[in-house]
Amino acid sequence: MAENGTFRVLVSDSFSETGLEVFRRAPGIEVDYKPGLKPEEQKAIIGQYHGLAVRSATKVNEDLLSAATNLRVVGRAGTGVDNVDLVGATKRGICVMNTPGGNTVTTAEHAVSMMMSLARKIPAATASLKGGKWEKNKFQGTEMFNKVLGVIGLGQIGRVVADRAVGLKMRVIAYDPFVTAEHARDLHVDKVELDDLFARADFITIHVPKSRETENLVRAETIAKMKKGVRIINCARGGIVNEKDLHDALVSGHVAGAALDVFAAEPCTDSPLFGLDNVVVTPHLGASTDEAQENVAVAIAEQMIDYLTRGVVTNSVNVPSVSQEVLKELGPYLTLAEKIGRLHGQLTVGRVTPKGLEIIYGGELTRFAAEPLKTLKIAILKGLLSCWHDTEVNFVNAEHVAKTVHGIEPRESRSPAVEDYHQYLTVVLTYPTGESRSLTGTIFGLNDIRLVKYDQKVLNIELEGHMLVMRNNDVPGVVGWVGTVLGDAKINIGNMRLGRSVADRTALTIVTTDEPVPDEVIAALKKNPAITSAKRASL
Repeated sequence: MAENGTFRVLVSDSFSETGLEVFRRAPGIEVDYKPGLKPEEQKAIIGQYHGLAVRSATKVNEDLLSAATNLRVVGRAGTGVDNVDLVGATKRGICVMNTPGGNTVTTAEHAVSMMMSLARKIPAATASLKGGKWEKNKFQGTEMFNKVLGVIGLGQIGRVVADRAVGLKMRVIAYDPFVTAEHARDLHVDKVELDDLFARADFITIHVPKSRETENLVRAETIAKMKKGVRIINCARGGIVNEKDLHDALVSGHVAGAALDVFAAEPCTDSPLFGLDNVVVTPHLGASTDEAQENVAVAIAEQMIDYLTRGVVTNSVNVPSVSQEVLKELGPYLTLAEKIGRLHGQLTVGRVTPKGLEIIYGGELTRFAAEPLKTLKIAILKGLLSCWHDTEVNFVNAEHVAKTVHGIEPRESRSPAVEDYHQYLTVVLTYPTGESRSLTGTIFGLNDIRLVKYDQKVLNIELEGHMLVMRNNDVPGVVGWVGTVLGDAKINIGNMRLGRSVADRTALTIVTTDEPVPDEVIAALKKNPAITSAKRASL
């Protein structure tokens, strides 16, 4: 935090005044509005800020991130995060957020507008008439009624485009591997395979993010599969359509027309496509309406404030996002998960790094979907790794640190069996020697966080404050000896629990204390031959 106890936010791109007011009114937030800075100017000041709000102009690249020593969150007022180095942000523990719903309708309407402009050759006819010509016969268009529209990607924007096209009495088909045929039918859309869409569509509109799978999706090879006379609309991301291959297909006549709002390199002011009469272009205007810019500015401001002041994650692209309703239910278990991780980590200090980590979600926890449960996994890793690193490990970089630094990739499973508890969480660490340690925790009531099992030994002790964890032979006098040693050291005992194994006559003793147990007291305890190990932990 800043010296005056507030979080500082830099808004480095153009931003609606309403969004800026959200920042200004928020307690604990100071905002600086500095659009138009050069990259070197941004780099010179970014170290002062905890939050960075951008649109598409600011490039949040490795060079900028290297100077962002206090940055905790980057908020993109819009959907695409192409201008943000996600890998670099994640490894530094910086949360990256976007606003996927704020410009949905605006972008969808722009795609439909581009399609209609293309079908009726409106831009070329406008230019001709303004140029003093009346060329009515030159700009004969085509109806959209009863034509087949192929929608690639039925996400939020694609669904709105499909809905508008159905209203125009078009026949809509769509390709999206993540949408069921039943859901497509609910939208009055036929789900098809991609090659089928290419073969049938009179118009093709693209609404997928740019990725390794979608880059150059429309290229010479796939254009050849399209029906002659197809018209292509791209208001998604540049690079999904290969512009050279599209140009060649437009010149040959295989593609009748194209409407592009995005380009492989932006800003783009010179392209062979611009010299073709059957091409409609706009300078990335998909989200450029007053309503959309206000919506996304307000949304990203609220999200960033929530994250900085309360730790609430919404619409993050590198951290699992959980709804407020689910968070209310899972909140205590996030605390339990982190505490189990921290206890594991402190008991592991000085030992070799585990080779395996297994997480078991038990009882009623199994009713949650994978995304909410992923937050518990990250909380476990955060607690575990925080014991091994001086630098900050948080919810953003915990998975990255676990995998890249320690080679730990957790295995997750679900156990519907209740095991005497309504819901519980078990974390098992396995070491290269083959030895393993298992900790199981649960919550009683609203927020009574308990460790209920250590390996196979049943306990019931609160996971809080300072703890002394001992393994010992199950023989008379050990408990009294521990009490005497702690008493002589003037260490007050809060609670004590004993887990016993009758088979091998061993026991696990956990004591909570009002203050950490000093090294010399642990050494004194170990002098008793019945105590085989003694470690302290603080939660």
